[in-house]
Amino acid sequence: MMQKKVFKTLFVALAAAFMLFPSCKTTEPEHVPAPVPMQYSAIEATASANQVDVLLFNDFHGNVAEDARPGKGKNAGMAKMLGYVHTAQRENPNTIVVAGGDNYQGTAISNLTYGAPVSAMMKAMGVAVCAVGNHEFDWGVTHMKEWQKDGNFTFLAANIVDKNTKKPVSWAKPYAIITKGGYKIAFVGLAHPDTVTLTKAEHVSGLEFTDPVKAGQQWVDYLLAGKAKEGKPDAIIALTHIDSDQKGEEITGNAVALAQIKGLNAVLSAHSHRPVQGAVDGMPIMQAYCYGRAVGKLSITFDENKNIASITPALDEIWKHKDTIVEDEAGKAIYAKYDADLKPILSEVIGTAAGEFTHERSEKGSNTLLGAWAAEIQRQLGKADIAIQNGGGLRRTLAAGNITFGDLYEIMPFDNYLVAFDLPGSEIKKAIDHGIMNPNITDGQFAGLKVEYDGKKPFENRITKITLMDGTPLDMNKKYRVVVNSFMFTGGDSYDFSKAENVAESVSIRDALIDAIKAAKTITPIPVDYIKDISK
Repeated sequence: MMQKKVFKTLFVALAAAFMLFPSCKTTEPEHVPAPVPMQYSAIEATASANQVDVLLFNDFHGNVAEDARPGKGKNAGMAKMLGYVHTAQRENPNTIVVAGGDNYQGTAISNLTYGAPVSAMMKAMGVAVCAVGNHEFDWGVTHMKEWQKDGNFTFLAANIVDKNTKKPVSWAKPYAIITKGGYKIAFVGLAHPDTVTLTKAEHVSGLEFTDPVKAGQQWVDYLLAGKAKEGKPDAIIALTHIDSDQKGEEITGNAVALAQIKGLNAVLSAHSHRPVQGAVDGMPIMQAYCYGRAVGKLSITFDENKNIASITPALDEIWKHKDTIVEDEAGKAIYAKYDADLKPILSEVIGTAAGEFTHERSEKGSNTLLGAWAAEIQRQLGKADIAIQNGGGLRRTLAAGNITFGDLYEIMPFDNYLVAFDLPGSEIKKAIDHGIMNPNITDGQFAGLKVEYDGKKPFENRITKITLMDGTPLDMNKKYRVVVNSFMFTGGDSYDFSKAENVAESVSIRDALIDAIKAAKTITPIPVDYIKDISK
C-alpha cells in the first residue's frame, strides 16, 4: 500500500512540474504559426498560388510516441507527424493546420503531464484552430485556456453554450477566419451533440450542447452576411468532433446531417476513429482516422474572382508509409525530454502477459480477450454477480510479454472508479443489449453472463437468451449485484443505470488492474466463449 502511495505521489509531482512550463500567448486577431524549421529549407513549393490546403488530424489521444512494433505499429508519433506537416507546409505555403479534437487524453506521457507534449507538438505544427472533443472534458474545463496558450491555437465550438447565460462559452469561439495567400477561410466549430453522455456528467453539468445543424446554419448565415470583423470569407468549413464512417462510396454517421447546412463548403469529421474521404450530396466530408495514423488534406482552389473552383478531400494513411517520413529534429528532442523524465516510472515491470490480450475496438458482436479479463477482475473485486465494462474505456491491445505501468495507463487512461449496486435482471439485459453491435460506441464487455443474440435483429433488441455462467436463466425480476465504472454509472456511452439500488463507490479501476497483475505475476488470455451470434 505504501508503494502505491509513493507511486501516486511521484505522478502528482511530475504533473505539477510540467504545469509550470512557460506559456506562449496567442496572436490576435490573426493566427501566426511558428516558421517552418530550417531542416526543411531544401523543399520547394509545388502548389499553385490559388490553392489553399487544410491539413487535418483528429483523435490523437496523446500518442506522441511512435509505435515502432514491426508489422503492427501504426501510430506515427509527434516527430514524424511534425516532419510530415512541415514538409506539406513547404510544398504549399498556403497551408492551414487544424485538429478535430480528442487530442490530449489517452497515454501516460500525456495524461500525467496534462497534455504538455501534445500542446508542444501543436504549437510546433502551427495548428490554427481545433474542435472540442468529448475527451477534452476528461479533466474538466480547467485546462482549456492553458492548452490554447501553450499550443498557440483556438478552440472552436459554435454549439456549446452556458446553461445559465445561454451564451457561448468563454474558452472557445464559434468561428475563426484564417487568411492564407489572400484567401479568407472560415472554420465553424461543432462539438458532438451527445458529449453529455460521452464524458463524465459532472464535467459538463453547466454546459448545453445544441443541435449542430442549427448552430452551424446560424453561424454560416452570420459569416455569409459579412458580419464578422474580418469580412466575408471565401470558403466556410465545419471543423467538428462529430462521427462519420464509410463503406465503399457510402458515408454514414452524424456528420452526414451537416451536409444540409446551406452555404457550407466542406465538413471535417472526427470522433469515430475512421478513415473517411468522400462527399454526401456534393458536400466534401473527411475524417483522418486516429492516433496520428493519417492526415487529411482538403485542397481548395479559387478562380480569379476568389470563387471556389474546386474543393477536394484526400486522406493519406501515413501509417502505411511512416518509415519513409523523416523525423522532425525539434519534435524528436521534445519527446525525448518528456520520455526521459517519465520513463523510470512508466517502464517499471509489474507482471507478464503469457499471450496477447487483443482489443480491436472496431470489431462488433463479441467480447475481446482484454475486455473479458478486465471485466472479470472488476466482478471479483466488487464481489458482484455481473460486471459490465464499456469497450471504449479500454483503448488498446495488451501485447504479450512484460507489462509496465505505462501499458496500464495507455490501456485505461481514464481515472474511473468502481461502482457496485443492485439491479433487476430486466435492466441488466437492457444494458448488455445496449452494448451489442452498438452503432455509436465500442461494444460493451461483460463478465458473469452467457449471451446469445441475433445480429440481424434491430439494435437493443438482439438478445435471444441470457443466463448466468452456470446456465441458470437470468431472472428478470430478481436483483443482482452489478459493478460498472463511474463513467458508465453517470450515463456515459448512454448506459442507463437509473434503477440501481444500494450503490457503493470503491477503488480506482486502473489501480485494481495493476494490483491484479502484480498478484498474479503472469496473466493468461482465456478464449471468450460466452457470447454467440446465432444468426451466423
